[in-house]
Amino acid sequence: MSTQPVLASDEISFAPQHADNAAFMKTVKKVTIILSVITIIELGLGLLMYNLSGGSHLAVLLIKGVVVILSLAKAFYITAYFMHLGDEIRNFIMTIIVPLALFIWFIIAFLYEGDSWRNLRNTRAGSYKPKTEQTVPAVKPGAEK
Repeated sequence: MSTQPVLASDEISFAPQHADNAAFMKTVKKVTIILSVITIIELGLGLLMYNLSGGSHLAVLLIKGVVVILSLAKAFYITAYFMHLGDEIRNFIMTIIVPLALFIWFIIAFLYEGDSWRNLRNTRAGSYKPKTEQTVPAVKPGAEK
């Protein structure tokens, strides 16, 4: 007898391997603890950044960069484990990740263009020059022709 799982359709090329309930609960607890630790670190960095408001601009940018990286790590864990994307085949993962990356690029491009448009609008598309006051020579009375 074959130990291969019976698939409902010939089109399915990947049969998920389900672990027992104890192993699943262990994985959920591990991922929950990791997400909790990352969140606590993010909150601590946010409080530190709030207290450094009068401090170095470089330190604030560094903290913001670390928070972005930690947020991406949380997004990875959430999609991989709680949305079960980590158990899928590579092609399906790419059909989710590639449009997501393009959508993020789309948002960044529109924010950049919006800022550029705002700056140009404030200067009348870059062609605004303040009017210089022209002085009209005074005409002496009786000097008209």
